[in-house]
Amino acid sequence: MKIGLLTSGGDCPGLNAVIRGAVLRGVKTYDDEFVGFRNGWRGVLDADVMELPRTVVRGLSRQGGTILGTSRTNPIEGDGGGVEVVAQRLKEFGVDALAVIGGEGSLAGAKRLADAGLPVIGVPKTIDNDLMGTDYTFGFDTAVAIATDAMDRLRTTGESHHRCMVAEVMGRHVGWIALHSGVAAGAHAILIPEQRVSMGELCSWVRQVHESGRSPLVVVAEGFIPEGHEDVLSEKGLEADGRPRLGGIGDYLVHQIEERTGIETRAAILGHVQRGGAPTGYDRVLATRFGMAATDLAHAEGWGHLVAARGTEIERVPLADALIGLKHVPQHRWDEAKSLFGR
Repeated sequence: MKIGLLTSGGDCPGLNAVIRGAVLRGVKTYDDEFVGFRNGWRGVLDADVMELPRTVVRGLSRQGGTILGTSRTNPIEGDGGGVEVVAQRLKEFGVDALAVIGGEGSLAGAKRLADAGLPVIGVPKTIDNDLMGTDYTFGFDTAVAIATDAMDRLRTTGESHHRCMVAEVMGRHVGWIALHSGVAAGAHAILIPEQRVSMGELCSWVRQVHESGRSPLVVVAEGFIPEGHEDVLSEKGLEADGRPRLGGIGDYLVHQIEERTGIETRAAILGHVQRGGAPTGYDRVLATRFGMAATDLAHAEGWGHLVAARGTEIERVPLADALIGLKHVPQHRWDEAKSLFGR
């Protein structure tokens, strides 16, 4: 069998480990051949491919980013070429199965192609851990580890100057990174898109901590909507795919906290550093298992399905299960963390 691979959407640690796992499983177990489409769906539309022999993927699991490159190209709409063009490319390169490694948007495109009869399967990918159908996605653990390390450093400088420190992390629609890294770092307040918190309540937590002689740490997801606003703060224009370019909530909180409490406050926006660098051991293992399972899924002709983590096992679920909505932080997880805020 000849299997095509592509990485689509935002990059994240673990993509290369998926590629390595898929190729090694296919070559050693099934005597498969592999090709990679460069820069996501753009590579499919432009017929831009590279061979993926075993020698190319050696030692790849510890390397961040993706050797295939990525983009947010939509294969069907906008600048896409439609189902016919994708089908033509698969036939042109003799590809028997296409594994799409991507997030919600990428997998939605994969489902439409599979529904049209193309041999397409999915591998879930997002550092936000917001995909339904799978308990965890690779890249999330790395992002949490990077954010936690940064917050540990912020706390030491905050304590030296008796300041309140605000750490802004990724999380457009969900707050999983903020929740996990905030709890891990011992944050005194965590603000996520799923929960509205008044500035009065936030400042009360900050005062309690400061009055006890400690330096308050506030963690906020970039998609948190502050009191008095209907939408997220996005004063930096639009992304290439038309989404608002988020950023600024950390600076907004600095202004609010200083104005309401008089406590000197500083913000640090972690941004894309959360996407970069080598994946954690957990993410390397999860991504490798996803890649191996994707090759097995292709041989089982599980078109229209994706591999998913369910507990400690890797299972096969319909792509539709990952597209029924975002996996939000549930109320009980928020309540659990909230009990630790302030004092």
